[in-house]
Amino acid sequence: MTIDAALTGALAGAFTRLVPKSAGAQVRYLVKQHKGSTKAVAALLGVSQRTVERYVKDQIKRPRTELAARMAAEVCRWQPQIRATDRELHQATADALGEVYFRDSGHRAHDLHVELTDIEQITFEL
Repeated sequence: MTIDAALTGALAGAFTRLVPKSAGAQVRYLVKQHKGSTKAVAALLGVSQRTVERYVKDQIKRPRTELAARMAAEVCRWQPQIRATDRELHQATADALGEVYFRDSGHRAHDLHVELTDIEQITFEL
């Protein structure tokens, strides 16, 4: 794992809400984002409107692999951004640096806790 990947993952966790887990919840979320239009969601996912309605009612539980990937990608695209506090940003950065640089992705310093304090500016070049 690289510092870039660790920071990206940590910051994504600090800035976005969790993606709905079940297929039905994902489709309901997409329908809500498209102002209740099952037709728009069906076109987006490449399935019939009736299929979308079945997912909304939890009549279908497990999508095909390629449809599951499309659903997850679309839900992630629509995920709302939430503001993280400065403290959360410091902690996300410290966690990423600790994991990649100090703990070497779990190969050393397992119990090391990294904390960034009194940071005015930090710059990374990759």
